Amino acid sequence: IALGLFIFSIGLFKKVVIADTFAVWATNGFDKAETLNLIEAWATSLSYTFQLYFDFSGYADMAIGVALLFNIKLPINFNSPYKALDIQDFWRRWHMTLSRFLRDYIYIPLGGNRYGSFRTYNNLMITFILGGIWHGAGWTFIFWGFLHGLALVVHRLWKSFGMNMPRVLAWFITFNFINIAWVFFRAREWEDAVKVLSGMVGWNKMTIHTIIYTLQGTALFSIVTILASIFVVLKFQHTTEKLDSFKPSLLTSLYISFLLTISLFHLKRYSEFIYFNF
Repeated sequence: IALGLFIFSIGLFKKVVIADTFAVWATNGFDKAETLNLIEAWATSLSYTFQLYFDFSGYADMAIGVALLFNIKLPINFNSPYKALDIQDFWRRWHMTLSRFLRDYIYIPLGGNRYGSFRTYNNLMITFILGGIWHGAGWTFIFWGFLHGLALVVHRLWKSFGMNMPRVLAWFITFNFINIAWVFFRAREWEDAVKVLSGMVGWNKMTIHTIIYTLQGTALFSIVTILASIFVVLKFQHTTEKLDSFKPSLLTSLYISFLLTISLFHLKRYSEFIYFNF
């Protein structure tokens, strides 16, 4: 029961305090703004990248925590996915139950990697395009699945040549690819994705006046929050990594009480679980 409350409180905090804060910035950028400059576009895309993670992993933590109250152990669904050093590692850490489903019921029945490289690459593309369609029958979801399938093919080709790269560079490329791909996943229309991506490469439109104006108010706060989130997801253990080491104590109970209290104060805000769409 103590472990269940511990995991649940962290999950609730992730959702209603962190994810719902990022949701406001992501919605403003994707759905309300007509144009975005460089800073606004990157803040928008990264806000959604972290909104999706904290929203979905928060709900997974809550489900695991509630189940533990009844002595039911649900499978772990996240394992610090933004620490991934390549796209294959990412899919071993992100939405792990879906990854296993795609592997066991689509990729392996298609033949997996048993019939040569070309067939393997073809199976990967089919699996992830179908994974995109599973999220929604729209071109943006299909293209998101295509991008991840293509990234896995490129990764396998890279490994087949025995090539490696420094860990920092590997993480940087992987994280930024994931962030860019999420733009298509989030965009309601193709034009919304183009708007955000155009802003992300629109350095020539930036002036000192634009930068100063952009960094005023909530924009600066969002950037600081994004940087803090990057530090947290890279340096801290994921919630479920604490399952084996958890021990009830006075300090733990105070920690749980603090998280639940802060979360309850935030429940008055409108909140939605974005994965209800899928």
